[in-house]
Amino acid sequence: MSQEKPAYKRILLKLSGEALMGDDQFGINRDTIVRMVDEIAEVTRLGVEMAVVIGGGNIFRGVAGGSVGMDRATADYMGMLATVMNALALGDTMNKAGLTARVMSAIGIEQVVEPYVRPKALQYLEEGKVVIFAAGTGNPFFTTDTAAALRGAEIGAEIVLKATKVDGVYTADPKKDAHATRYSKITFNEAMSQNLGIMDAAAFALCRDQKLPIKVFSIFKHGALKRVVMGEDEGTLVHV
Repeated sequence: MSQEKPAYKRILLKLSGEALMGDDQFGINRDTIVRMVDEIAEVTRLGVEMAVVIGGGNIFRGVAGGSVGMDRATADYMGMLATVMNALALGDTMNKAGLTARVMSAIGIEQVVEPYVRPKALQYLEEGKVVIFAAGTGNPFFTTDTAAALRGAEIGAEIVLKATKVDGVYTADPKKDAHATRYSKITFNEAMSQNLGIMDAAAFALCRDQKLPIKVFSIFKHGALKRVVMGEDEGTLVHV
């Protein structure tokens, strides 16, 4: 048995709703969600306490609804409900894979999921359960990235892992610029001055002020999540 030790004891994983689509145009791709849960299970087996914040963009984006004339607050509430659907799907897949998942919602839907209560969430994490935070912050005008920063700070996570389609932050768009290089690490201030758009400003400011580092990595790269948790040079670390 290898004696490798994780670099972090407690982490918050931010998954976009789009990540659940796989190659589909909409909704939840079964093979994709199963594969993601396999990657998550590999990390929890190392003894790492994990919470997840999930987006809803595969079903509905509040920003998109607001841009086509819908009341923005209404659109955002619809987006929150989309994250609840994703959280239920993720939790169900985790439970079937032998993990114990608990979905907690920032808005009250008691017949479906339990409400988010911080001491209860901390208890679940200490018991080795995976906690899935649904419904964003529970407030319109705040993104699920901001929810990830907020919950990460609340539960005392050591790092926020932002799972994306690219394997880190680059000097330029790697699809458009062949000379674009990946940052191994970058400070919050550098990222802000270069306008790299890693997270929205509210989420970014919250992480910076709480000295909560962010790791940007690709969830589609097999084994990347585990490598990040082991402290290897995977993705981009954003730090104070």
